[in-house]
Amino acid sequence: MSDRFNTIAGWALFAGVIALGAGIVSNKMFHQGRPDPMAFAIEGVDSGGDGAAAGPSLNTLLATADVAAGEKVFAKCIACHTINQGGSNGIGPNLWETVGDAIAVGKAGFAFSDALKKVGGTWTFEALDHWLASPRTFAPGTKMSFAGLSKPEDRANIIAYMNAQGSNLPLPAADAAPEPAAEADADADNAAEETPEAPAEEAAAE
Repeated sequence: MSDRFNTIAGWALFAGVIALGAGIVSNKMFHQGRPDPMAFAIEGVDSGGDGAAAGPSLNTLLATADVAAGEKVFAKCIACHTINQGGSNGIGPNLWETVGDAIAVGKAGFAFSDALKKVGGTWTFEALDHWLASPRTFAPGTKMSFAGLSKPEDRANIIAYMNAQGSNLPLPAADAAPEPAAEADADADNAAEETPEAPAEEAAAE
């Protein structure tokens, strides 16, 4: 009986040693971290590149902004804000006539955070775009808990909607489209062909 027990125990110990060794070897052979660079692009995962090319400018987006679409986006804000004229403050201030107004000033004595007061200036289109993209980046330490709007089109639409609520500032014109490189090269070639060459005698004299 003792010999049989010893045999079983020996085989169990041997199996444990084999399993431990296999684990160590597999850890050496296989890398568990994310490869750099990544072999395949995975949607939604940052591969560490320079990112996608920049889209339309804020001016261009505002020039074609949809006020009705902005009102729908503003539905995300009504839990904390009113925007009608004479509306009361809630968790956040009333936003009537906010575009072009001073930042963190007025609004029937609303208690703005010190972080927002330090920013100063006015609510320009650009300032609102930055704020709506990330309140915590625009004013670190702000009491605003909203994470922000990631889509530039949504921000432009809601800015246009807010502007229509008492501010009515003129929206900027769309930026001019950049001249295509091919056309620019062709224009340069044509200009070079049209430039007269100096006569050989004049060139020699020079």
